Formats: sequence, C-alpha cells, structure tokens
Amino acid sequence: MSELTELYQKIAQCQDCGLGKQRTKAVPGEGPENARLVFIGEAPGFHEDQQGRPFVGPAGQFLESLLISAGLKRSHVYICNVVKCRPPGNRDPLPTEIDACRKWLDRQLQLISPQMIVTLGRYSMARYFPGESIGKIHGTARKREGVVLVAMYHPAAALHQQSLRKTIEADMKKLPDFMAEMDVSTEKENRSEQLRLL
Repeated sequence: MSELTELYQKIAQCQDCGLGKQRTKAVPGEGPENARLVFIGEAPGFHEDQQGRPFVGPAGQFLESLLISAGLKRSHVYICNVVKCRPPGNRDPLPTEIDACRKWLDRQLQLISPQMIVTLGRYSMARYFPGESIGKIHGTARKREGVVLVAMYHPAAALHQQSLRKTIEADMKKLPDFMAEMDVSTEKENRSEQLRLL
C-alpha cells in the first residue's frame, strides 16, 4: 500500500474537528503521487461529500474544461482541498477546521513533492500568500523554496459571477508557460550545479 493511500485511510477516520461527525465521506484528494502540478481548493461541496472525490460537481466540471483549455489532463494533476470534509450548507471553512486539517495537506504535499502549486480561492491562497488580495495577485507566479506558486480564483466563482469566467480562463492558460519557464530555470540550476562540481 502506498503512503498516500495510507494517508487517505487516516483522513477517512479523522475526528479532529466537528466536520468529521457530519460528513458522508471524507474527500482526501486524487491524482498521481508524482504529479508535478497540484491544485488546492477550499472545501468539498455536496457532490464531493457524496462521492468522496474532489471537484466532481459543477465547479469541478468547469475545472476540467479549464484544464483541457490549457492542454492539461485531470489524470495528470493532483487535486485536493484545504479541508477534507464538507462544511454544513457549503459554508466557508472555519479557522479551527483549516488548522485541524493542516497536517493532512502538509503530508500530502510532502509525499507528492510538486513543482507547482495552484491555489483555487482565498482559503488556499491565504496559506501561501497571507494578507494578499486575490484581485491583485491572481494569475501571477512566485517561486518559494523551489516550488512555483500561482494564485487563481476558485472555479465556483465563475458560476456565481459570470464576469470572472474570462479572467479564470486566461489565468489557467498561463500555466503551461509557467511550467515551461520552471523547466528552463531547473535546467539552468542543474547545469550550474554540474559546473560547480567539475
């Protein structure tokens, strides 16, 4: 059994906050263990809670079409949320719930070791860009500790606010360029490391 599968079993048994008592299914995340790209959303909704899979409702369908538009496949990226259980009535996750789930997300990222993390919405954005406004930094890339971080609006935002749809689509189409730049800079770092060792 892989370490990620073991982690999913622990998440399924978690009762560290009140959400554990109300969920139908925990929603740990899904995707390949060696994914270069990880998307982090906010919390599972109704459909996710029923199926135990992230982004399977209307926002998930939009995310899938966004990935296709950027030349990416859902099966090649890893998708998860800041909290692993659905907050009642799809309310925003509480700070205590985010804190209780932090260890699970930390461990997932440790096991996957992605080269790029895309935050979807303000709760995952707050983890990497504290105090920043999504309206100002969406669609921009920053590198921290060898990982490229990109903040984006949550796909659900476009379902409530049609005017954001084009912005989200444009931001998603930037990801292949960010990944290409990332490959170039990694290659340069490797080359300079090799020269240093000569």
